[in-house]
Amino acid sequence: MAGDGSGREAAQTGMPPGVAGSFALRLSVFFAALFLIYGVHLPYLPVWLDWRGITPSEIGVISAAPFFVRLVVTPAIALYADQWNAHRGFIIALAWSATAAGGMLAIAPGFWPVLIAAVVFALAITSIMPLTETIAVGGVRAGGLDYGRMRLWGSLAFVAATFLGGAVIERAGAGAGVWMMVAAAVLTVVAAHALPLPLPVSGAGAPQQRSTRWPDMTVARRLMRSPVFLAFLVAVGAIQGAHATFYTFGALHWQGQGISPAMVGALWTIGVVAEIALFAYSGWVMQRIWATTLLILGAVSAVVRWSIMAWDPPLLLLFPLQVLHGATYGATHLGAIHFISRAIPENATGTAQAIYATVAAGIAMGLATLIAGALFARSGAMAYVAMAALAVLGLLASVYVRRSWSGFRLWD
Repeated sequence: MAGDGSGREAAQTGMPPGVAGSFALRLSVFFAALFLIYGVHLPYLPVWLDWRGITPSEIGVISAAPFFVRLVVTPAIALYADQWNAHRGFIIALAWSATAAGGMLAIAPGFWPVLIAAVVFALAITSIMPLTETIAVGGVRAGGLDYGRMRLWGSLAFVAATFLGGAVIERAGAGAGVWMMVAAAVLTVVAAHALPLPLPVSGAGAPQQRSTRWPDMTVARRLMRSPVFLAFLVAVGAIQGAHATFYTFGALHWQGQGISPAMVGALWTIGVVAEIALFAYSGWVMQRIWATTLLILGAVSAVVRWSIMAWDPPLLLLFPLQVLHGATYGATHLGAIHFISRAIPENATGTAQAIYATVAAGIAMGLATLIAGALFARSGAMAYVAMAALAVLGLLASVYVRRSWSGFRLWD
């Protein structure tokens, strides 16, 4: 497994610096535009829904519905994109769909129209992500690009959108939330049209030709029959899903302890900054640390982080615990992207990315959120104990992947 650092392998492709630089710049801009949507949608859609008079139970339905619908939609889109080699085209179509759905959401007259528009909007912006990661992995393979340096612009945009969105809502009112989402979606459309064509992989000559055949399930079945890939899914799903208690109840619990909203915002920012720092030096990291080691690091950090959080640590200790977000999320995600880059054949990358996204941000997060909700209502912060246990499962699965994977493609 000595070749696990994909940056070294890609650097030997001889891709002209101008082509690789343009590719990286355009993809970085697109990550930034897409995460502007996430930075407004995640914290402020519930605020806008409440302003519209949607009840708390209806807000719960609107928030949860995309998790379940995307289990089918996102992998299906990826299968078609892989089969037709049309990831960029699908991204453009989804960006336009998000813009249209955002406009419909702004004028939707009641619960059901709001639900439909909100689900379409959420499906569009979440299905874009694995397709974008597929293009990014192509750049890593073909041009020796640094994935983290491109992806960090998304994290920076998320922080900016969250802070600026709060300021806009404070001045203009909660009704501005949906229009910020629409504005961010329009920027994403522009950035999508500027996305580069796929870079040719070394030795491949030209980009893979598009197939006009309807996609079959051969690739997906082959992935799901691989013990290593299944263990990888368990690992990333468990580690990422263990964030459920924090994502859902962390801010509420801290405020219940008397921590001010401003300090809560600062704690959240520290976690994202730690993630950005890792992405900024990901090229250096991946040349020295195996992808599977990053998964293990993420799992161990999650066990430590959530075990301590279960005991309501003092404010001073919360700051280093938030720094661990750089490992529990950042290292796990970075390890997952580079595992897919190294282990999955090119014609299955999009499908693997979609399955990863569906498991980590769909199935695992949805189930963990249900568990967290039930436990937090009964025992408060002790719900973090269940998250620590979930991280232990992720650690065991990560160790299995480390021991079972040769460091090369799972098949050719």
